[in-house]
Amino acid sequence: MSLPQVSVSRRGVLLGAGLAGAFAAVGGPAGPAFAAATPFAHPGMLHTSADFARIRAKLSAGDAVVTAGWQRLTGNGRSQSSWRPRPLATVIRGGTGQNYPQFYLDVHAAYQNALRWRITGETAHADTARDILNSWSRTLTAVNGNADRFLAAGIYGYQLANAAELMRGYDGFDLAAAQQLLKTVFYPMNEDFLVRHNTACITNYWANWDLCTVASIMAIGILCEDRALFDRAVDYTRSGAGNGSIGHAVPFLHGDLGQWQESGRDQAHTVMGVGLLGSICEMAWNQGVDLYGHDDSRFLKGAEYVARYNLGQEVPFTTYRWGTGTNCAPREQTVISPASRGQQRPVWELVHNHYAQRRGLSTPNVSAIAASLRAEGGGGDYGPNSGGYDVLGFGTLLFTRDRSTASTATTVAPAATPASTGPVPPSPRSSARRSSVGSATSVPGGARPAQRAGARRSATASDGPELKLAGQRSELGTVAGLAGGTAAAAAIGGALLLRLRNRRG
Repeated sequence: MSLPQVSVSRRGVLLGAGLAGAFAAVGGPAGPAFAAATPFAHPGMLHTSADFARIRAKLSAGDAVVTAGWQRLTGNGRSQSSWRPRPLATVIRGGTGQNYPQFYLDVHAAYQNALRWRITGETAHADTARDILNSWSRTLTAVNGNADRFLAAGIYGYQLANAAELMRGYDGFDLAAAQQLLKTVFYPMNEDFLVRHNTACITNYWANWDLCTVASIMAIGILCEDRALFDRAVDYTRSGAGNGSIGHAVPFLHGDLGQWQESGRDQAHTVMGVGLLGSICEMAWNQGVDLYGHDDSRFLKGAEYVARYNLGQEVPFTTYRWGTGTNCAPREQTVISPASRGQQRPVWELVHNHYAQRRGLSTPNVSAIAASLRAEGGGGDYGPNSGGYDVLGFGTLLFTRDRSTASTATTVAPAATPASTGPVPPSPRSSARRSSVGSATSVPGGARPAQRAGARRSATASDGPELKLAGQRSELGTVAGLAGGTAAAAAIGGALLLRLRNRRG
């Protein structure tokens, strides 16, 4: 079913707010329409219906880059429809009795099969993804272990929610059970960590701990349509006290380079951080919030720094000092760490395609490292250990887009669209419209999912997500971001009508 098209202009928002303020100023009640939250877009985490339409179009056209990415997905053992889940009642990460690999293997299998269904319409993959998610949602009751349990709750929480979001509306998929699991088992652990940080000093835990936690809260908020959770994640990313907020994840700027918080630790965790923050920014972007552009695109500067060093070039380093343990015992790092330098992780295509392709910005280091690792694989392609499953991957297939010619100064996040009322592609009951692929590049020939709606869409953008508001800073990006303007318009409108009423009096 096509998503309804919604068009919202900045002028219309300001005018409506002005009228609402004026009405309230002369004694009228505030209308509920002006206070209603923007509905969530579905699917609207790492991927949207417009993204899948773009992917299918590029595969149908024989695009060599996207086809190579597709082959990485179809060649992965976890993307096969023959995969069978092994659910556990308790997942343990850290300490005695660790069994968490069994969980992340199934989570990645669910995600990869869901991707194959979304792209091809092959219901065998949808059935597999559905069965994996249903089995875990109806079995898992706890995530335990030492402090690493918070990593499990964060990393696998956001990944599980992304897989579930792709299956929303599919016949037999128990969305309510997935929402219940994430809301009652994962989210409480996520929130507890952000508030108490396992009773440690706020700076004790590296950026990755906060970032995976915030990613999980954001993804759960979207899946459960819980605006408070989504806003909690957005606010923490912008100004949280821990190392996961953008200003703390990139604590020092060296011109166009931003030193990453974990750079003095090792490069594996530093690159992991880029992948997690990129995932947060993309999920927010697809809900109409621009975190990519926060603080003059500070995330891009951090990614450029990490990419440059891991390409073998030198970068400046400012001594990093922080507190550890429960009493904030001081520690410091005086040089960047070469440990795991050059490690491959599938995190760069997402960052490259946003800043260079969507925004048209200069990203020499990010673009170079993305090209050097193309085509990106996913979980299972980067070793058997948990580090190879920290991000969902397949960025070459999923994020490759044509370069936008829209003005970089006025490009902002897309407005969120209302939720779809049906699955895309169609449910398995719609057998007349069902398609399958016979080769790595063939795609369904049926109807494509509708493009996302956006306010004043750029006529020059290649995939339709961009929105242009002349003279507006990129971070404002959404209708919600115009709150300051609407408040001012409301006050002005009220004052004008009061003045008119006084004159008539």
